[in-house]
Amino acid sequence: MAHLTSRRGLLFGTAAVSAGALLTACTSNDSSNEPAANDQPAAEDKPGKEVTIGFAGPQADHGWLNAINENAKSRAEKYEDVTLEITEGSNDTAQQIGQIETLINKKVDVLVILPADGKALTQVGLKAMRAGIPVVNLDRIFNTPQAYRCWIGGDNYGMGLNAGHYIGEKLKDKPNARVIELAGVDSLELTRQRTQGFDDALKNYPNIKKVARQAADFTVESGQAKMAQLLQAQSKFDALWNHDDDQGVGALRAIEQAGRDDFLMVGGAGALSAFQAIKQDDGVLKATVLYPPTMAASAIDLARALGQGKGVGGLAEFEIPASLTLYSAVVDKDNVDQYMSTGFK
Repeated sequence: MAHLTSRRGLLFGTAAVSAGALLTACTSNDSSNEPAANDQPAAEDKPGKEVTIGFAGPQADHGWLNAINENAKSRAEKYEDVTLEITEGSNDTAQQIGQIETLINKKVDVLVILPADGKALTQVGLKAMRAGIPVVNLDRIFNTPQAYRCWIGGDNYGMGLNAGHYIGEKLKDKPNARVIELAGVDSLELTRQRTQGFDDALKNYPNIKKVARQAADFTVESGQAKMAQLLQAQSKFDALWNHDDDQGVGALRAIEQAGRDDFLMVGGAGALSAFQAIKQDDGVLKATVLYPPTMAASAIDLARALGQGKGVGGLAEFEIPASLTLYSAVVDKDNVDQYMSTGFK
């Protein structure tokens, strides 16, 4: 485990400005308001009660998950009064449960948990809460609210909804427009939520029809293979929504190999490579819909506030909210510079 001492930093990051505005004063009455990471106003950094935060997440085998870990570490380093105990991370549920139980036995003040499997780890969340250790449940949700004090995560349905509306507005004047979808992993609820949001948005545009869908596996290799199949099957379409920017790297390779540039593409999540391609604006990728890994930085802020018994600035309540859903902003060439520093590799 890494032992990190921390002091000041960014609250939600530019990817969650609307929620971050409520939290910028969550730790004190007096704010220095100096710029922090990503040039956002800093949370109040006046040292308070010492807080030890345990952080447990899955193995960082994906660009987004690696960014989750990095956001948590860098955010914790901003605070003098926070010590971060971080596990190595595992996709094996039994191993992750063991790591969390170790943190419980160490009697950390607060736990931040991104479970590899929310259902499978619900019991260990309950165990922590019953031991008097508040849990910040990050993104993949436990089966019961009794297993966490606060949930913070992305909006999968909102990703699809905003991707659909962006594409819909671009194609609303085109008769008989055709779109295709490169989804994630169909066994995951988040994939189904993203597709549902996309389909619901397209209902507002009767001129647009979704003509094909392929599920990939959130990897570069599968993105390339599945995109190649879609391109072979669909000789003509107007827009593509790809659920994930990592698999989008492979999708873009397949598109380039096929010599296709007759449609627009919208990605998902917010990878740095996607932001750079959008800014360069010389290919099919025109936008991406955020699923911001800065949520891990915000989870550290919430854990610190919980450990110090403080609420959220900008709200009348004395306690932090029970849940915070981040907004899935659309990033295109008009605002990409604003989000560039939040892009993950």
